[in-house]
Amino acid sequence: MSAEEPSVADEVRTTVTVDTDRPWALAGLVAFWGWLLLRWTNDFLLPDGLAFPSDQSFVPAAPFATAAESLGATAASLGVAGAPLDVVAGLLGFVAGAIPSLPSLARGAWLTIVLTVAGIAFGFVLAVPLSVARVYGGRGLRWLSLSYTELIRGTPLLAQLFVLYFGLPLTQIIREVPGVGVGFVPATAVWVAIIGFTLNSAAYQAEYIRSALESVDAGQLTAARSIGLSKVDGIRYVVLPQGLRYAIPGWSNELVYLIKYSSLAAFITVRELFFQAESIANDTFRYTELFVLAALFYLALVVSASLLMNLVEDRTAIPGIGGKRQA
Repeated sequence: MSAEEPSVADEVRTTVTVDTDRPWALAGLVAFWGWLLLRWTNDFLLPDGLAFPSDQSFVPAAPFATAAESLGATAASLGVAGAPLDVVAGLLGFVAGAIPSLPSLARGAWLTIVLTVAGIAFGFVLAVPLSVARVYGGRGLRWLSLSYTELIRGTPLLAQLFVLYFGLPLTQIIREVPGVGVGFVPATAVWVAIIGFTLNSAAYQAEYIRSALESVDAGQLTAARSIGLSKVDGIRYVVLPQGLRYAIPGWSNELVYLIKYSSLAAFITVRELFFQAESIANDTFRYTELFVLAALFYLALVVSASLLMNLVEDRTAIPGIGGKRQA
């Protein structure tokens, strides 16, 4: 690759820059997170005397339903000419049907974020030694690391969750821990899901970090050893700080994947975003509206995570290491 040719990282950064330059998208994210934080504060922090009913939306649905019905009748009377009004009426009807489900979806989004953040954070703690063992360990350590990553990456996440929840006594062990399911402490199924996501994410993160470590020039570790550092210290203080920066784009992908894969926790009774949407849809038979609304929630979470990781990459960038943002 020539010095003038942009790298893949440069192209990704340029794409994200273009996306963040759209003020309507940023305004939508600000409104989404503002409402979500307000909803969580109301449901989880405010006392009952001050809080809005947890099962009631902040905005009434009746005005939207009335407007949708009125516009729909007008569009029907105009025939073909009323098609634009019919589209607007449909959108208002969608909003009217979505408003009552927003409190439950907000609570589900909270658990989705908990699962994602816990899985990516705890998985990182496991992934670093796994990747280091794969690159710098002896034959036994390399074999163990490779076996773990291939086993986890080669089996479906849903099957792993089923084994942990139904096949192992993990549920009984967690249930006996004092405080589980009390107050803000998640219930048993949530902890099983966190363990499953941690083990799964660790395998994928280990591969991202392994490839990043292998991209660091081998002379870096040799130079560290030449100034008196041990092999472990050279890896810790010289190789890892560089390699982890290279791994940030891979982490971005893993974070996005984990947000979406968190929906699999619904199959072990975790009341996250997808579980809440499906439950409401089963009760109301408004499957299209609920799943479209859930998809919009996931989209907002994914875009927010991408922007966050882009910010992390900018803040941790070192001149001369990795691609450079294009003006």
